[in-house]
Amino acid sequence: MAENVLEKIIQKKNKKIVNLKKTISLGTLNELINTNKTFINFKEKIENNIKENKFSIIAEIKKASPSAGVIIKEYDPVKIANIYNDNKATCLSVLTEEDFFLGNLIHISKIKKKIKLPVLCKDFFIDKFQVPLSKSYGADAILIILAGVSETLASELYDEALKYNMSVIVEVHTVEEAKQALKFKNALVGINNRNLKTMEVDINNTLKLKSFINPDKIIVAESGLKNNLDLQLLKENGIQNFLIGESLMREKDLTMATKKILGLMS
Repeated sequence: MAENVLEKIIQKKNKKIVNLKKTISLGTLNELINTNKTFINFKEKIENNIKENKFSIIAEIKKASPSAGVIIKEYDPVKIANIYNDNKATCLSVLTEEDFFLGNLIHISKIKKKIKLPVLCKDFFIDKFQVPLSKSYGADAILIILAGVSETLASELYDEALKYNMSVIVEVHTVEEAKQALKFKNALVGINNRNLKTMEVDINNTLKLKSFINPDKIIVAESGLKNNLDLQLLKENGIQNFLIGESLMREKDLTMATKKILGLMS
């Protein structure tokens, strides 16, 4: 995602949040959260797999992206989530950004009503209001993209998420961001293998940035993971948690693709 696209997404997101704040109150969001019984501990699910030396697959559900355009025309988030669940995905990541990724927060609530897996709200978090907003739809975790927010705002978002008992993935793609991520003690660190300036993808970015992150941090490799061999390579280097989206979404047979990347089929 080129920087100007990131800026456009954030500008549009900011306008949407301003309008949302006029139509829904924090009190209403808290009421919705208090009556929701579908929450699951996202981070704990991954920690349990680490203890058992298993892969953790955060399987992504998205219709489109700025770089790829529409990925899947007949988009049914619940159907996709069911396939992931049936094929032993650890958690789900649901794209909810509306204009560039064609997502919606309602997709999370529809999924959580049917499937008992923790869900990451994959969006562009630029305002604390988005934290209870996402949780009111059933999200268990949020993503903070360090390339898109100031250090101060990143800290505010992180603190707000912890206040609402949500897990946090702090996403980094440079050495500077990897070092910055260390301040978020309870967060998972997502290493994006996509260069946000050139759009090039290199899974070696995970190996490069890993050396700047404390061994006790949970690392999630993101982008460019296409097959089980990629997962094995990273596991040999101490990484066993993966966020996988586009490579699965592009496959005609999603069930087969999910099984293959998990190594369940030859």
